[in-house]
Amino acid sequence: MSYAIVRPVRLRLDAFAHAAGLHPELVRRLVALGLLDATTDAGGELWFVRAQLARVARIERLRRSLALNYAALGLVLDLLDRIEELEAALRGRPPRPEEVDRWRPTA
Repeated sequence: MSYAIVRPVRLRLDAFAHAAGLHPELVRRLVALGLLDATTDAGGELWFVRAQLARVARIERLRRSLALNYAALGLVLDLLDRIEELEAALRGRPPRPEEVDRWRPTA
């Protein structure tokens, strides 16, 4: 009998902090500021989905490049998320006539 190696769907605080390269207290602070999403189990332990690792990388990249504090990053992240949603919605519909490249030859 063989067993497949499966990565856990969620990570505990310590494992998540280690994977993100952050101190667990900083991760707790990011959760408190609403910059990261986490669930809490019955014992009060924080759990994270792996997608939050990409969010941490984005937070750290923005913090370093824009020299923003963590509280200000919340607004920037909300705006970037909204832009992604709008771009996804635009990709799902045909372009308006004014959006069509005017230099492209028509058939």
